Amino acid sequence: MTRGRARSHLSAVPAEGPAEASRAWDADAAVEALYAAHWRRLVRLSVLLVRDVGTAEEVVQDAFVAMHGHWNRLRDPDKAAAYLRQTVVNRSRSVLRHRGVVERHAARERPLEPDVPADADVLARDRREQVLDALRALPQRQREVLALRYYLDLSEADIADTLGISRGAVKSHASRGAAALRAHLDGADL
Repeated sequence: MTRGRARSHLSAVPAEGPAEASRAWDADAAVEALYAAHWRRLVRLSVLLVRDVGTAEEVVQDAFVAMHGHWNRLRDPDKAAAYLRQTVVNRSRSVLRHRGVVERHAARERPLEPDVPADADVLARDRREQVLDALRALPQRQREVLALRYYLDLSEADIADTLGISRGAVKSHASRGAAALRAHLDGADL
């Protein structure tokens, strides 16, 4: 809310008289001063409630925008900081209520998963590391062909163009590389 924007906003509203323009200018200046003095503390407050910096910043920004829009209805401008704090708390609560509704709705729509062992993530990570180690052990050309084939999902023709080799060479490297991976991984405890 810079003064330049405020002035251009005021001059763009020809129906206002001098009193309305003065009140609007007062609102701009007052909210700017409150913003400078309280923004950081209000964001910290909201972060404690919503546990997300980006969401907290949005909550606080919305509170300042609402205050600016309702400045003329504020009974005691000296209590504006308290009004902002309460608005931030209320809007943070609204965010949390909305999250709860979204999570409950998503849980209802989520299909039930079969019992997954508690260490499934660790096992998957170990499996992934073993596959990557086996892939690193392959000769360079086989590794490149398998990566292009299974990671980028390229066709044999695209792989041949990318590596500058024939389609027959792509088939040969893919076949040998896959066989070497299977042999290496069959010996591993997956």
